[in-house]
Amino acid sequence: MNADGFMVRVSRGGLHVSAEDYERYFDGISGIVLIRRDSDLLILPVRLAQAGGYILKRKNLAGDRVAHAPDFFRASGIADESDREIEVTWDNTQGGLVGRGAFFAY
Repeated sequence: MNADGFMVRVSRGGLHVSAEDYERYFDGISGIVLIRRDSDLLILPVRLAQAGGYILKRKNLAGDRVAHAPDFFRASGIADESDREIEVTWDNTQGGLVGRGAFFAY
């Protein structure tokens, strides 16, 4: 992992983000949009619920978040029973987090 990157976890159709990383990149944001662009995963913040996307739900007292998106991950070739970590970095040109090569072998 590079100095600016961190890991998110995909497990049981959900994207899991630690409380620390949520606060750093998505503080006050209740939703995200997930996009597959070739082999990359884009995680973009959504400021208005009307814009759609997946809700970032608080999953524990520590403040970790999860966005349940089994339809997105299935369509991208990641089975519900998969459990994997993906390195992501903030990309100002994309306006969100990018997991480069997240889908390269899936």
